[in-house]
Amino acid sequence: MRSRLLLVVLVLVGLLAAGLGVPLALTDAQRSQEEVFTDRLTDTISFASAAQRPLIESPDGRSATTAFTAEITRYDEVYDVAVAVFDRSGALLAASRPAERLPELAGDPAARLQVALAGRRSATEPLLMPWDDRPIVLAEPVLVDGEVVGAAMTVSPTDALRSAELRTWSVITGAALLALLAGTLVALPLTAWILRPVRRLDEAMGRVGTAVVAGGPPGPPIRRSGPPELRSLSGSFDRMTETVREAIAAQRAFVADASHQLRNPLTALRLRLSNLDGRVDPGAADEHLAAMEEAERLSGVLDGLLALARAERTVETGAEAAGTELDDVVDDRVENWQPLAEHNGVELRRSGPRGMRARIGTAGLEGVLDNALKYTPRGRRIRVATLRVAGRVGVSVVDGGPGMPDEDRARATDRFWRAPGQTNVEGSGLGLAIAARTAAAVGGTLALDPAPGGGLRVTLWLDPVPEHPDP
Repeated sequence: MRSRLLLVVLVLVGLLAAGLGVPLALTDAQRSQEEVFTDRLTDTISFASAAQRPLIESPDGRSATTAFTAEITRYDEVYDVAVAVFDRSGALLAASRPAERLPELAGDPAARLQVALAGRRSATEPLLMPWDDRPIVLAEPVLVDGEVVGAAMTVSPTDALRSAELRTWSVITGAALLALLAGTLVALPLTAWILRPVRRLDEAMGRVGTAVVAGGPPGPPIRRSGPPELRSLSGSFDRMTETVREAIAAQRAFVADASHQLRNPLTALRLRLSNLDGRVDPGAADEHLAAMEEAERLSGVLDGLLALARAERTVETGAEAAGTELDDVVDDRVENWQPLAEHNGVELRRSGPRGMRARIGTAGLEGVLDNALKYTPRGRRIRVATLRVAGRVGVSVVDGGPGMPDEDRARATDRFWRAPGQTNVEGSGLGLAIAARTAAAVGGTLALDPAPGGGLRVTLWLDPVPEHPDP
């Protein structure tokens, strides 16, 4: 964003420099050329007036006096401007230099000579650019008693004029480049000043989004700087963040309190339903069994909500589990889940390196194992492995189920989310959500990936803890 804003500023400065510099250069070139044109036109008219006498005194119309020739020759030597006089038929009568050194009378010079012999004055020269080496050609009619008897022509080189224009254009170009450099030096701190609060807002937005998902605090307020509008926006964002934090905290408190308050009535309900066992009319036995199952399912949902609330409260308060022998936790959980796995006809196998320590919450691993057992059919295998990769340690659980597509894995840690087509599977949809928040509470992450050969790989990545940490 900073580079784009800087580019916009430089483009605007460049357009401003071009908008001011190009008209200034053209105006200066036009002024210089008009000065030269006016000076040469005056001289040409003077030579046309002086050429009247040689043309009148010449009996055949082709001679010129020695004095006139000497005059135009001296003028040519001083100003390097060729002068020539032509009679009515266009024949050359007098010239300031030999005929072979005169410019070729073709194209524009010939056209101007014809215009002068027709009795019309010289038109203004078009604007010369620094790369245009055309000479300035002027031709004026020689009039005697209102009758055209010839024409006087001057041919002026434009080297000096073009050199002066080139110097002017170079100065203007240099000024434009200096303006761009100054604009860059001004734009760099200016864009940084403008974009710094925008960058902080972007970082804070990501931090708040992560905190909301993980259940942690949104972080400190944004330091307000930059333009007044952005400072006001930063304040509004801080107020919004605080409102979101309070709303989420209230929601979590309500879920935890409601779950806790419902446990006693639900326990009493389950006891009453159990006491009715054997006393229910045979026709209502199925309904009684369904009520017992729903009570059990509701009890599982409440247990999951309480576990989730505890995990999120741990993230919010910043509390971390102490460093634990990873082998002890993994072996204990595998041993506890082994009977259920055998009951379901599923093989539960443990592998991987040993002797690692990490901060790990057992609730996270419980949720992952519970999820794996639900989706692994009878006769398949669940693999639990410890990992050590790039300075981190982890525990991966690979189930033997159907796996998940990418879009489902992206939502699998949302609360109460169930995969399409799996709504008939027992559970509350909180297992992976609890695992993700439990991992976040100890500074870890939960990763879901497709397993080689099918199934889902769920990995708890954790930070290792030294066996004897520094005091």
